[in-house]
Amino acid sequence: MAALRTLLLLGLLLTARGQRAAQRRRPPSPQSALEKVVAQEPLSLHQLSGKWFLVGMASRCRYLAEHSHQLEATTVTVTVLDGQSLAISTFRKLDRMCWEIRQHYLPALAPGHFLLNGHRKSSKVDVVVGEADPSFIILYYQKGHSISVKLYGRSSLVSDAIVDKFEQRARAVGLSEDVVYYFPTYGFCDSADEFHILDETKL
Repeated sequence: MAALRTLLLLGLLLTARGQRAAQRRRPPSPQSALEKVVAQEPLSLHQLSGKWFLVGMASRCRYLAEHSHQLEATTVTVTVLDGQSLAISTFRKLDRMCWEIRQHYLPALAPGHFLLNGHRKSSKVDVVVGEADPSFIILYYQKGHSISVKLYGRSSLVSDAIVDKFEQRARAVGLSEDVVYYFPTYGFCDSADEFHILDETKL
C-alpha cells in the first residue's frame, strides 16, 4: 500500500513538472497588428470634435470588396462627452434614405485608445487614433483578428500628401493598395428623421 502511494505521488510530481516545462516552452502569443500602432501623442480629444468626412478606408472586409461600387458618401460628427469618451454620429444613405448611426467610444487604458462595445462580446471593436491633425485624422479599428484603417478629413477632398500618408500607414499593418477604397465626395446626408436612427448606445 505504501509503495502504491509512493508511485502515485511520484506520478503527480512528474506531471506537474512536465506542465511547468511545457508552459516555459510555449511561445508567446503573436503581436496583433493593432499592438504595433503608436497612438497620437499628445492627443487632445477636442482635436477630434466636430464634423468629419470619410475619405478612405483600408480593409479586407469581403462585403466592402463586393460592394465597393456602391459606397455612399459618409460623414461623422464627434462630440466629447466627459473629457474621456466620444459620442459618434455617422450619417450615410441606405436605400436612398439618410440614416444616423449613434455610437459611444469609451476610453481604454492607454491614451488615444478607445473601445466600441457591441451587443455581443464578439462584436467588441478596439479603436486607436493613429494621427490627428487639424485637417485630417487616421483611425485604426480592430475586431477580432481583422484590422481596418480609416481616413477622415475636415473636407471631402484632402491633399495627395495626406492620401500617401494614409496608404503608407495601411501598408504598415498589412493592407495593400488593392484593399483601399475611397468614398464619394458628393451626396452627403446632414440629418436623419426619427424613423431612421440606429442607436447602438442602447443595444
